[in-house]
Amino acid sequence: MGSTCYSAYSIQSLNPTCPSSLIFTLHKPQLQQIHNIKETTTTRSVRTCNSNTRTRKRMTGVAAMNAVSTPEVDVQNQQELKKGIAELYDESSGIWEDIWGDHMHHGFYEPQSSVSLSDHRAAQIRMIEEALRFASVSDDPAKKPRSIVDVGCGIGGSSRYLAKKYGATAQGITLSPVQAERAQALAAAQGLGDKASFQVADALNQPFPDGQFDLVWSMESGEHMPDKQKFVGELARVAAPGGTIILVTWCHRDLSPSEESLLPEEKELLNKICKSFYLPAWCSTADYVKLLQSNSLRDIKAADWSENVAPFWPAVIKSALTWKGFTSILRSGWKTIKAALAMPLMIEGYKKGLIKFAIITCRKPE
Repeated sequence: MGSTCYSAYSIQSLNPTCPSSLIFTLHKPQLQQIHNIKETTTTRSVRTCNSNTRTRKRMTGVAAMNAVSTPEVDVQNQQELKKGIAELYDESSGIWEDIWGDHMHHGFYEPQSSVSLSDHRAAQIRMIEEALRFASVSDDPAKKPRSIVDVGCGIGGSSRYLAKKYGATAQGITLSPVQAERAQALAAAQGLGDKASFQVADALNQPFPDGQFDLVWSMESGEHMPDKQKFVGELARVAAPGGTIILVTWCHRDLSPSEESLLPEEKELLNKICKSFYLPAWCSTADYVKLLQSNSLRDIKAADWSENVAPFWPAVIKSALTWKGFTSILRSGWKTIKAALAMPLMIEGYKKGLIKFAIITCRKPE
């Protein structure tokens, strides 16, 4: 993906009218500013400004660069990306489950905590509960979600947990056939075969009718989406009126009002991570907020939980350096090895304040 890994999406994400052919083909990062950001230690509300002269100049640049892109190149790049994501998780999911269990996401920790592997598994459950609490999902029998979609479900850990917690039906989608098959087997083994179902499907073209789900759940899958605008649009489309959307994802830091792009060394670091984890372009929390606003979603809240996930990557590296972890990675395949070698880059990104672990929640109007 080279140097376009960051720059392509930074334009696509902030210009909802920008043609999809721009993805993977633009070269110069151009970001529309988001102003008037009010922050507390945990949450932020965002109000966007009107277009100004600088924005109009950027749109002119977008139009010029679009002239050299083609839909055929875009489709090919997206297909290659999806193939890489599927193969990475086909290779690595069994290793993850064997060492870490069936939740394929960060844990939620108290800041500066020192924890063992068993604590990490508990922290992964705590991540789910904290996300539900942040989004104010009700436990009231009359208000709790009855139908749930897990977008980027992994081996179904969140789907099964939520189905059991709420007595709901949950449907999970993933690009990985190995994950979908394993998720269904675990649901049957846990007595949830009639509550949780899984299939191979694209999050950018979900196989569900409009307005089907009371809770739309995306736990650390957004970073894999090559078209963030379409991704958010699909989350909004399948949400039922009054339904809740919970998006937990990796972001890059928000830009300051005086910045038009990340620093060159920051983009270089993200590009290295992109190549190893089969990620397209990164975006910021502010970018996601703007996309949610463009879909007329309400009660949008966002928070930076980077400090609360800090122990996670060091623990993953520690488990990979055990004899069991090391030999499993070597046997799994080159894609898993590449991802393992990139884990220190994630720690570097967090420490530099470049990578942010973001939660963003909202509600679809009734």
